Amino acid sequence: MQHYKEKETYKIIGICMEVHRNLGPGLLEVVYKDALEVEFKENNIPFEREKEYSIEYKGKVLAHKFYADFIINEDIVLEVKAIREFSSEHIAQILNYIKISDSEVGLLVNFQTKSLQYKRYIL
Repeated sequence: MQHYKEKETYKIIGICMEVHRNLGPGLLEVVYKDALEVEFKENNIPFEREKEYSIEYKGKVLAHKFYADFIINEDIVLEVKAIREFSSEHIAQILNYIKISDSEVGLLVNFQTKSLQYKRYIL
């Protein structure tokens, strides 16, 4: 199970590195997301941006939804940040997004640091 989606996640990380190399740190998250969208299209990688998910609680759908930054190849969650450093809240967020989206792999990437910071999570 350790190698699940490894090839795909490395390709995504490579694309994130390319965006970071070209734009550098210091921009808003949305700018990095726009650039990632360009790269995913150019690399023929299927993705959905800001994919909406409902949350169920005891058989009832809650009023608030969550939006994954990107779902890639239908089963990899990519959460984009432009922050000083990852916090336990960001880690909890990606783990929850993986669970709610019924994915098994999630990538948390941070464009704000001098070199791209990323973590891969598997449930």
